[in-house]
Amino acid sequence: MEKKRRVGKKISAPVLVFRVFLCVFLALVLCVAGLFGYLTVTEFRPNASEPAETLYESERKIVILPGETYTALSMNIGYAGLGAESDFFMDGGKSVQTDETFVRKNMDGIQGIIRETDWDFLLLQEVDRDSRRSYRIDEGLVIAEMIQENAQYITNFSCDWVPFPVPMIGRVRSGLLSASYAEPVEGKRISLPVPFSWPVRVANLKRALLVQRFRVAGTDKQLVMINLHLEAYDDGEGKKQQTDVLVNLIRSEYEKGNYVIAGGDFNQSFPGALDAYPILDGELWTPGVLSEDMLPEGWTLQYDLKTPSCRLLNAPLYSGDCKQLYVIDGFICSPNVITESVDTLDRGFEFSDHNPVLLQFTLAP
Repeated sequence: MEKKRRVGKKISAPVLVFRVFLCVFLALVLCVAGLFGYLTVTEFRPNASEPAETLYESERKIVILPGETYTALSMNIGYAGLGAESDFFMDGGKSVQTDETFVRKNMDGIQGIIRETDWDFLLLQEVDRDSRRSYRIDEGLVIAEMIQENAQYITNFSCDWVPFPVPMIGRVRSGLLSASYAEPVEGKRISLPVPFSWPVRVANLKRALLVQRFRVAGTDKQLVMINLHLEAYDDGEGKKQQTDVLVNLIRSEYEKGNYVIAGGDFNQSFPGALDAYPILDGELWTPGVLSEDMLPEGWTLQYDLKTPSCRLLNAPLYSGDCKQLYVIDGFICSPNVITESVDTLDRGFEFSDHNPVLLQFTLAP
């Protein structure tokens, strides 16, 4: 008797397409889940307070004196990737990463600004050390070795792979650098509140203050110099919480009898800045607003309205579509710090989306 042969059931084309689509979809889900699982396990979780990293220690031992005039230079260098030729997707632009040629051009220009400006204290923000977006250039070490003065660093952005947008940002290591001719007694990283929840939090910044202390000769006081970069792309609550932490810190230091200066990128408009540089398109990035009412009596906000300190990155500078300007960089000074001048140095946003701001001050005897 002849055996009957089994004939496999033929799969229809629509079913086959569906199965292929399902397999691809499940593979993508597993990849995304795996990536976020990895990022969650390796998430940057700094302590509330940590020592700053020393990048360079000068052999010179400059002494700070009451009654002497000093200068502090603050600049957000935009990781050398946000110069005149750049736009940025978070500001309404399209780009994620700048060409390496421009990054190196910007680094040279930023170093030139630092060299040509007369400063005693240097506060830099968005300084990359090992990031895909800045071609793994150790900007912190490059700057520290160039100036060969006391330099300390803290990290506020550390992620092995930032998984957005397309193309992805990738690996980021970035933070704040403070340098000085005087020797700091101490440098610390003070964590700020994080306004983001999981999963956005795992691949986002963990903002912090770089707090340095310097002896003031002939007194039992210290000069407390604070480098800051407050929240940018939040709903406003993060900026407020971080500003509250900053104000409580500077108030407590002044109550100890210390001199206090806090400077950097506040990502908030200083009083009068929105009149000088109105918001042109409310759909694009808009900063928060600082008020002098937030400070204790006698404290001052130090900023310059004559020159904008920041531009919007919705388009390259020379495209004709980049018109939004801001004043979001400056300083807070305690009542015993006498401000002689504060000037935003117009460098035309050639090497960064921020202009440097120079404060000239004296410590009251």
